[in-house]
Amino acid sequence: MKKRIKIAPSLLSADYARLGEEIKEIEAFGADMLHIDVMDGHFVSNITIGAPVIKSIRKVSPIPFDVHLMVSDPCAFIDDFLDAGADIITVHFECSDNPAFLYEAIKKIKARGKRVGVSLKPHTPTEAVFQFLDIIDMVLVMTVEPGFGGQGFMSDMLPKIAKIREKNQNIDIQVDGGINNKTAPLAKLSGANILVAGSYIFGAKDRRAAINSLRE
Repeated sequence: MKKRIKIAPSLLSADYARLGEEIKEIEAFGADMLHIDVMDGHFVSNITIGAPVIKSIRKVSPIPFDVHLMVSDPCAFIDDFLDAGADIITVHFECSDNPAFLYEAIKKIKARGKRVGVSLKPHTPTEAVFQFLDIIDMVLVMTVEPGFGGQGFMSDMLPKIAKIREKNQNIDIQVDGGINNKTAPLAKLSGANILVAGSYIFGAKDRRAAINSLRE
């Protein structure tokens, strides 16, 4: 059965002076979830927001919060973000050289009854995530180098998406980086069913049309 396409606008590209309004608007225009990038200045060189901001915006909307932890020690932050209102937490395969560390993070999220994803940087082999496919809900394939918005889509990541879909027909495959109305069809044809888009949605004059163009 073909999986429904879901759209996850990236908060990284929103107007931070009016976050509440921005979130309500993309929810009203048909977004399925809100993608929230958390960066610690160590795992990636940029720094974004923490759990207190998520706790504040949680009061604004019931839309699912899809929290992408680009941090070196996800286990130290998981409870904070779940307490703040995260519905899905994605951790990076590359956060540790020890797979047991990642298994512990997955276990911790699952124990709280929430959904969990594992993300792969562009240069990480596809096969790295295979060991987790039976215990996670989602794989996030980065089609840009993590850390900054507005980068161009890396088309050589499409075979990675296809390999994961071939390996598991039921898992959600999310794609983040350079998604627009030209690249979204390529990602979907390769097997992705959740599309993260930042500037393409929040920078659009007609955000409803932008969201619909990605889904259709």
